[in-house]
Amino acid sequence: MPEAERREQITADIVARTGITEAMIERLVHGFYAKVRSDAMLAPVFEARITDWEPHLRQMCAFWSSVALMTGRYHGAPMVKHMPLPIDAAHFDRWLGLFEATARELCPPAAAVHFVERARRIAASLEMGVASVQGVMLGVGERFRRNPSSFWGSPQG
Repeated sequence: MPEAERREQITADIVARTGITEAMIERLVHGFYAKVRSDAMLAPVFEARITDWEPHLRQMCAFWSSVALMTGRYHGAPMVKHMPLPIDAAHFDRWLGLFEATARELCPPAAAVHFVERARRIAASLEMGVASVQGVMLGVGERFRRNPSSFWGSPQG
């Protein structure tokens, strides 16, 4: 079976099992980032890097389409973008909390579970990458905690 046909079949199977659609992904992404933009912990990290939200939201819709439906729409390097950020386990926990709440509010249960499982893996992978750039190799179950003075807005940050 050709690759494109195989990908289409995988996507169709996921849609049949979860009910996820591109429209649902768009609602989830927009709803989630509305929460991020008003969150005291996460908003400053995003505001320091994103001035025009529409391209970012389009990119995140493509990302979640690729992650949730295996469409291959996203062609970026999320690890590279996250590695220099002044974030740690607390930020990833907050990101996951907001994402999970949004998925449960806006998606049917099977879709929410599908999104949240992937979000948890993504967060763990990104946290590991952020830690490694700081010279920290995380073991199984370990979390990355920065020294508070390394965050922006601190005397040494």
